[in-house]
Amino acid sequence: MARLLATIEHAVKKPIWDCRMCGQCVLHSTGLTCPMTCPKSLRNGPCGGVREDGTCEVDPTMTCVWLKAQDRSEKMPRPWREEFDDLRPPVDNRLQGTSSWINLLTGRDKVVPAGWESEEPPAD
Repeated sequence: MARLLATIEHAVKKPIWDCRMCGQCVLHSTGLTCPMTCPKSLRNGPCGGVREDGTCEVDPTMTCVWLKAQDRSEKMPRPWREEFDDLRPPVDNRLQGTSSWINLLTGRDKVVPAGWESEEPPAD
């Protein structure tokens, strides 16, 4: 069942968002722009190499993924728009190729590497 769902998810998300099937989808908080399409796979904003014209330092033929994400996130509903600046934990590469839908429902996408656990309880 998991493999079937991952296949369906990929068939839907790849042509629309160029999904890389990281297993921890954050499209809703990045203006429906997949951060894994960044040549450096950065999940928390642009690197220091964005060119003055907004293109990527690694691939100057493409607009910086994060500049695109910021522009698009401003058009999202408020709850998702407000998540744009949230710090995202690093990708758990063990989830690569798995369904982010299943991982969301099971909480597997919230598991973070050692050292990324919050020491303070979440604010109410």
